[in-house]
Amino acid sequence: MSKALNVLIIDDHPLIIDSYQRALKQVVLVNNRLKFNIDAANNCDIAMLKLERAKTNGGIDLVFLDMRLPQSKDGSILCGEDLGIKIKNTFKDIKIIVSTTYNNAFKISSVLKNLNPDGFLVKNDITLSVLIDAVNNVVFDPPFYSKTVMKILRKQSANDFIIDSIDRKILYELSNGTKMNELPQILPLSIAALERRKRILKDVFNVVGKGDRDLLLLAEENGFI
Repeated sequence: MSKALNVLIIDDHPLIIDSYQRALKQVVLVNNRLKFNIDAANNCDIAMLKLERAKTNGGIDLVFLDMRLPQSKDGSILCGEDLGIKIKNTFKDIKIIVSTTYNNAFKISSVLKNLNPDGFLVKNDITLSVLIDAVNNVVFDPPFYSKTVMKILRKQSANDFIIDSIDRKILYELSNGTKMNELPQILPLSIAALERRKRILKDVFNVVGKGDRDLLLLAEENGFI
């Protein structure tokens, strides 16, 4: 008897969605224990709508999630990482395979620590065979990490920092021109707490000086804005 899994692919690139669909079809061809009901969403708002609707329609078992998504319309979800955390907190039994174009220790360590996905793919590592292996491993024996993620994991002891959702919101607001003294109106922290977080972010990115320009440039380069 085949096992039917409901799958939601969340990515804003049609070619990537097509690649995941082809991989899922290949998995079914070689494993008659599996069957997939596939749906897709190309932004955070549509994804959350489909996840909510699925609560009363069989649920979602597996999510493919791009880390570099546009923010939600209300600004509560800034990127795929935020969406993934929300999904994990709301839908306890969902398995998530994330993908990212970023291959640096900053971003990969952040996703691992904040989201702890069942599968983690760097897009430069992705081939059809890698996708097939990822699906099989995540369904039956998670986790699955592509080769670049494994390289980062081997060095992870040197990367003990964590950049959370509040840090990302600070970086996002500063990049949009918001002043530090305006942030307490947006985030539930005092100006002293916000300044402390910014100092820590500068330490993480090895930024020297009082200005924010270098911090924001490095944050963008590493996929946090």
